[in-house]
Amino acid sequence: MMRFCSLGSGSSGNATIVEGSEGITTTRVLVDCGFTQRELAARLARASLSLADIDAIFVTHEHGDHVGCSVALAKRHRIPVWMSRGTWRAVGQPELPAGLLHFARDGEDIVVGDLQIAPYTVPHDAQEPLQPCFSDGAFRLGVLTDAGSATTHLLAQLQGCHALLLECNHDLDMLAASRYPYPLKARIGGRYGHLSNDTAAQILAACLHSGLRHVVAAHLSRENNRPELALAALAAVSGASASDMRAAGPSWGFDWIELR
Repeated sequence: MMRFCSLGSGSSGNATIVEGSEGITTTRVLVDCGFTQRELAARLARASLSLADIDAIFVTHEHGDHVGCSVALAKRHRIPVWMSRGTWRAVGQPELPAGLLHFARDGEDIVVGDLQIAPYTVPHDAQEPLQPCFSDGAFRLGVLTDAGSATTHLLAQLQGCHALLLECNHDLDMLAASRYPYPLKARIGGRYGHLSNDTAAQILAACLHSGLRHVVAAHLSRENNRPELALAALAAVSGASASDMRAAGPSWGFDWIELR
């Protein structure tokens, strides 16, 4: 069985727990830790977990709302951490105790206990950003946040997923009308910025298949999007009702979703 939940999703901080269980063993991977250790512990408690329950950390890129406390957490609790070499350089080439730092690469699968992680590159304004797909051997979860556009490679990695955590950062009209300065608007809406609702819907349309059961809109902008707009865009291409989907929030992402 595999399940996942978000501890928070947005520019104020991001963290997702993916859990795989095979018989008597359970593996939990934390994707990003964009909070302080104290805040992360509090959010884990709401998911009935503690810092001691984390078996590994996967850092997608160096932006503060994602890398957060990952290095300090790995050192303090001796948790193995995976990140790209570019991300490691971008955060100052931190030294970790022997055996804790691992470099992730596009196309090279990572096995952590009961979970297999498939990192893949995405277009984003970071040094070497990677997003992960997870599998427990029976089910597949695709994670895609912090990407500015859809690429052939990106779409190929998300095929066959039974669940998608998909960035819906902004509504195009809301971003255009916002008080953001033009350079920031251009960065967000650019090829290496963040996914709009429309682009997220296009990605979803390219990944639809009969086994896709769960779609979660993530990393919504507080200023330039609303959950109902994101869910309506996704529902329009999926054939599902917007009420059958959910959007991750910044203060509390979403509760556990099980893949069985």
